[in-house]
Amino acid sequence: MDFRSDNTAGAHPAIMDALARACRAGPMSSYGADDLTARVTAKLRAAFEHDTLLAYPVATGTAANALALSCLTTSWGVVFCHPAAHVNVDEANAPEFFSGGAKLQPVAGPAGKIDAAALAAALADDVRGVVHHPQPAAISITQATECGASYTPDEVAAIATIGRRSGLKLHMDGARLGNALVHLGCSPADATWRAGVDVLSFGATKNGALAAEAVVFFDPALAREFEFRRKRGGHLFSKMRLLSAQLDAYLEDGLWLANARHANAAARALADGLGRLNRVRLLYPVEANELFVVLPDEIDAALKAAGFNYYPWPSDRPGEQAYRMVTSFETAAGDVAKLLEIAGRRAL
Repeated sequence: MDFRSDNTAGAHPAIMDALARACRAGPMSSYGADDLTARVTAKLRAAFEHDTLLAYPVATGTAANALALSCLTTSWGVVFCHPAAHVNVDEANAPEFFSGGAKLQPVAGPAGKIDAAALAAALADDVRGVVHHPQPAAISITQATECGASYTPDEVAAIATIGRRSGLKLHMDGARLGNALVHLGCSPADATWRAGVDVLSFGATKNGALAAEAVVFFDPALAREFEFRRKRGGHLFSKMRLLSAQLDAYLEDGLWLANARHANAAARALADGLGRLNRVRLLYPVEANELFVVLPDEIDAALKAAGFNYYPWPSDRPGEQAYRMVTSFETAAGDVAKLLEIAGRRAL
């Protein structure tokens, strides 16, 4: 009964089976020169309706984000992101390190989304070529956001358009991209490159993989340094096929979207049930597999006593305590029902 994170879930059986098959398949070429890695690129090209994208497996989301951003900025560049973005809060300066010192500049907005007007204001003073100022280089958005919201294609396009006017590239941290797509009901292409995304960190670990992500370049020219940066950063796996086997299974027959659909449905059930209770309040719209909820002390105590786990989260009002609950591809319907039953009894 663990709702702390989708990282607490295990790996999907189909992905573990694919790993076992890859291990039994005999020798394969190393460092990504294998058929499985080539097949992942082909599947991503089909899924994103993009015949020339380049895809590079890595093992962690932090590596995907940091290495991707390092290809979009100089060491004296600026990457604009939301204050709550994973790259800004949770990656121990990895983007700054791998870029050689680029500056992350937060741009606020509701529910973890960069506000387009605030971004335009941040770029209003043209400092290009001014030696005393870091140079605007890129924008990073998170899909779904750290607050569980999903950028619509129009919102992504608005940010991309503002960035283009100043020569900025757009990176998307897609650690929960599948969850956002299920909510939005649009194609992967419409949510990414057709809306102006240049580079995507394609997430799989939170949604059923053992440890696998991919950096996807929709503009191949931006990838010219990536392979060297990945090698220097220690993320070029000699047995790359074992990362690729996970991604191959993840993309097979839409498993990634099926897993996300299950997680989103569990989050929606939790949100609907908790939202009907007295003195319970949702901080943000539930548009993926995370919900942020204010709970009275007696409900929180009863849930903790019953063995439920979830993390505290700051509320937007003084005197309230909020919590984050995250569902996954393996969240059991019985766990959702039990949580709602206990909370409902305490809310009476």
